[in-house]
Amino acid sequence: MAYHTLRQEYMLMPPVTRAYTTVCLLTSIAVQLDVVSPFQLYFNPLLITQKFEIWRLLTPFFFFGTFSFNFLFNMIFTYRYCRMLEEGSFRGRTADFVYMFIFGCITTVICAWFVNLLFLGHSLTTMFVYIWARRNPYVRMNFFGLLPFRAPYLPWVLVAFSVLLGNSVLVDILGIAIGHLYFFLEDVFPNQPGGRRLLATPRLLYATILHSEKKKTTSKIAQVVHDFFSFPP
Repeated sequence: MAYHTLRQEYMLMPPVTRAYTTVCLLTSIAVQLDVVSPFQLYFNPLLITQKFEIWRLLTPFFFFGTFSFNFLFNMIFTYRYCRMLEEGSFRGRTADFVYMFIFGCITTVICAWFVNLLFLGHSLTTMFVYIWARRNPYVRMNFFGLLPFRAPYLPWVLVAFSVLLGNSVLVDILGIAIGHLYFFLEDVFPNQPGGRRLLATPRLLYATILHSEKKKTTSKIAQVVHDFFSFPP
């Protein structure tokens, strides 16, 4: 019963959030079981350019550490705010959401090339939090039931929490900066006099995702028809 409930809840997750959190979880499990090593995953510009270990452009976004409080904290925030964005301001706009992902990853990699960052998933999560917070300015929140505040202050509360834990705030600041850049280009600048949308999603991405969604819909219809006309022996 619990398995079916968990599976149903998992399948109810929006597709991009489900895919990303699944890859992150599987990556941490693989490291925990010594199937792969963090040394094979971390961001290293020299290994990328000199030894052509191209996978290091992606794997730093998937690893949040082995199972610990820090891992759990990051995964909860990633799942929560990625899902709220996909089901909120990006509802029915999967291609735009994927393009936001791509923008965040590319911008983070460019910045990480010049600073000493090994794993980039936390910065991407902070970007999600920042964008959601700016698009929901009147939502009231509290931190562990102690500190009430409005949503736009949430990224800075997380920075303060990182300081209290003794963690580097560079990854948080980077995520906030990239989130602000996206928010400005997508939500602010197009509404200014003479402004325009600079982050328009490419038509190829729209077409690819639309084709994928049509295939899934066709498959579901075929399954429903099959179930309807199937009779027990």
